Amino acid sequence: MALGKTAIVTGASSGIGEATAKELASKGYHVLLAARREDRLIALKKEIEAAGSTADYKVTDVTSRSEMTALIEAGLEKNGTIDVLVNNAGLMPLSFMNKLKVDEWDKMIDVNIKGVLYGIAAVLPVMEKQKSGHILTISSVAGHTISKGSAVYSGTKFAVRAIAEGLRQEIDPSHEIRVTIVSPGAVETELTDTITDEDIVTALKNGQPMEMLKAQDIANAIAFAVEQPAYVDVNEILIRPRQQL
Repeated sequence: MALGKTAIVTGASSGIGEATAKELASKGYHVLLAARREDRLIALKKEIEAAGSTADYKVTDVTSRSEMTALIEAGLEKNGTIDVLVNNAGLMPLSFMNKLKVDEWDKMIDVNIKGVLYGIAAVLPVMEKQKSGHILTISSVAGHTISKGSAVYSGTKFAVRAIAEGLRQEIDPSHEIRVTIVSPGAVETELTDTITDEDIVTALKNGQPMEMLKAQDIANAIAFAVEQPAYVDVNEILIRPRQQL
């Protein structure tokens, strides 16, 4: 059990973030929930507390560096340490390039890439001072391979894999700071709700039939990486439905 330790989860209001927050809370972490939808954060906090664990929340927009800094500072002030940061917040409005959905491209870059960078920028000095900590970043199978309609989304997920791996290599080896990339395949979440390209929506409906992963499956993978001994650094987890190509 991780009693006395703190985990911050961005994008905690639904999907992988929500499941991860519950899972880490069940392992003894005090969880600080971060997302934009306060009503969902309040409900999740109550659910975690009803299960006998502890949680706080802070409404946070990961595209704001100042808000991400304030999030880390709030966790540090409340608990004294930041032991785990799960950079989970993300968007996936897939579209074909010729639809020129530039506003959606900008949003993906802001959330999927800058949000991760702002999280690292806020928490890394804290973890370096502690000489310990764990930064986990959610990439995607789309960060390993590209398909029609995923060009920009894949670009953001390739980027965060490069950022996280570069960070891992730069960590002072005398510090117990670990870096993990988690790359899920098809998961039942709200991510597809952001897709506005009707051709993509149709293609997904007519795509390969499979039993999709649950958010809990990814939460379990994250917990596996976090619970390893301090000398074990799980660098990357690539996890997808058995039937997914």
